[in-house]
Amino acid sequence: MSSDTARRTRGPRRPAKDDGPRASLRQLLPFLFEHKGVLVLVTVLSILAAVTTLGQPLVVGQLIERVQSGEALGILVWALVALVIVSSLISGFQHYLLQRTGTAVVLSSRRRLIARLLHLPVQEYDARRTGDLVSRVGTDTTLLYAVLTQGLADSVGNALIFLGAIIAMLVIDPVLLLLILVVVGVSVGVVGVLSGRIRRSTQVQQEKVGELASGVERAIGSIRTIRAAGAADREQESISATAADAYDAGVNVAKASALVVPIAGVALQLSLLVVLGVGGFRVASGAISIAALVTFVMFLFFLIAPLGSFFGAITSVNQALGALGRIQEVLDLPTETADDVVAAASAPDVTAAETAIEFRDVHFSYPDAVVSARRSAESEALKTLTEVRADRSGLAEDVREGDVLRGVSFRVPRGARVALVGPSGAGKSTTLALIERFYDPTSGAVLLGGADVRSLDRLALRAQLGYVEQDAPTLAGTIGDNLRLASPHASDAECEEVLRAVNLGDVLERSPLGLEAPVGEAGVMLSGGERQRLAIARALLAAPPILLLDESTSSLDGLNEQRMREAIDAVATGRTLVVIAHRLSTVIDSDLIVVLDRGRVVGQGTHDELVATVPLYRELAQRQLLA
Repeated sequence: MSSDTARRTRGPRRPAKDDGPRASLRQLLPFLFEHKGVLVLVTVLSILAAVTTLGQPLVVGQLIERVQSGEALGILVWALVALVIVSSLISGFQHYLLQRTGTAVVLSSRRRLIARLLHLPVQEYDARRTGDLVSRVGTDTTLLYAVLTQGLADSVGNALIFLGAIIAMLVIDPVLLLLILVVVGVSVGVVGVLSGRIRRSTQVQQEKVGELASGVERAIGSIRTIRAAGAADREQESISATAADAYDAGVNVAKASALVVPIAGVALQLSLLVVLGVGGFRVASGAISIAALVTFVMFLFFLIAPLGSFFGAITSVNQALGALGRIQEVLDLPTETADDVVAAASAPDVTAAETAIEFRDVHFSYPDAVVSARRSAESEALKTLTEVRADRSGLAEDVREGDVLRGVSFRVPRGARVALVGPSGAGKSTTLALIERFYDPTSGAVLLGGADVRSLDRLALRAQLGYVEQDAPTLAGTIGDNLRLASPHASDAECEEVLRAVNLGDVLERSPLGLEAPVGEAGVMLSGGERQRLAIARALLAAPPILLLDESTSSLDGLNEQRMREAIDAVATGRTLVVIAHRLSTVIDSDLIVVLDRGRVVGQGTHDELVATVPLYRELAQRQLLA
């Protein structure tokens, strides 16, 4: 598709937002100070380089005077050669250190981002686009590299050269220096105005790149659905429009940056013309000598070179600060455990408690950002796919206006099998999310073994829970990698045993690699039912005292569902099960069935009791609970 077409599809241009994340140079310093040892060495080398550089014009001036007077050059020639060689060697080694340190800054920033991204509250993932978060780790961090490699780290040496050149020029001819400072002052002022524009444009560009990554990630992740719906061309137009926006922002950066280069060139050329013109006149008048003029011209170049480096540093630093604003936005987000009590208690032994799980008058509403993000995602998907894909937590089912749960209360006895049933949007998946502490109740309490889950250490809490999501993901890698996600020390024999327990023995036999057989990206080499059974096997391998199953048999045929139920029954002895039911056969023999409707409990009891007393359950049962 042409760029013109892409521009037409995206509609009228929207102005860039001015309230996006911004960063200051102070926020950049911690990334640099992690490598302060190397930076100190670079600073020392910069000082040595400045000394050897400033010494060259002085030696040249003396050489010219000796030539004019007919004196022997003596050691001055060798001194000049030594200064040039030493200066070059120092610059080369300094360049290597800066390149290596710049790469180390990118590495440390990526480690910080990864550590924060993997420990954010679940609501942040629900409210943000995955591709945009990935873009911050990959693209945004790369711009920090330029900070060290394009002039900032050796600013001490450049500052010394700049200052030394000014002092030397002041001694040689104050009049010429004053004229040069006027030219330089004007150029510095113009570059200062451009720097803010560069930072704003870079920020917009990085945001658009993040949107582009999100769009590509969404399209590739749903490629089969998109192809089946005949929506590939529409997706291409949408993503291409975002790419065009990123291009426009990049052009704005290029325009502002391009102005900096000629400004430095004009400053140098104009300064040189001023020196040659005015300086020649002053030589002719006897105010200064030819040797002094030549020395002044050399110092002029040493004055302009740091200035050009300074201009380049302004461009690279402002680009980095635009990206750092997006990086810092994530780093400033609280982690999942940031609001935990200081001395979080270990989870109680639920195998000894009379009640494993209890909900006490629980109300819950999803944060506005999550609701807004979900509504936006649904609208975008409906435009091209005509359906909304439920995400990994089942959030799409439950996010609606107002409270998702309204005064929910029920008890799950230890060792019991409890089923949650109800129409779509009743709040079933949200109930499991609250048990896992992906979210906390707006009011009321969720108890585990009699203890409020908000008072418990999250890792200890989740170690007692085996959670199988509605659309449980299969991680790229091998069968063994997926099984050992929660049980890294499980033996091959244990893995094979649990696979056969969920009727996945034939998957092992397909390949001579056995547990090391790859499953493909997102488990593409497995069927939907096999992916679901693999997720259940993963939970069973960890052998927690409580199993939370979110419609875990929804992707299975009748035969495999029966075998799955037998496998779950085999490991359910002594364990508590909370099951979101998809089929009547899954719940009919449950010890307790909790019926939810629009966030409220409308009935509790056994199958026979509910058929007789709860019209909604009776209707669901007649339709085999296929809500």
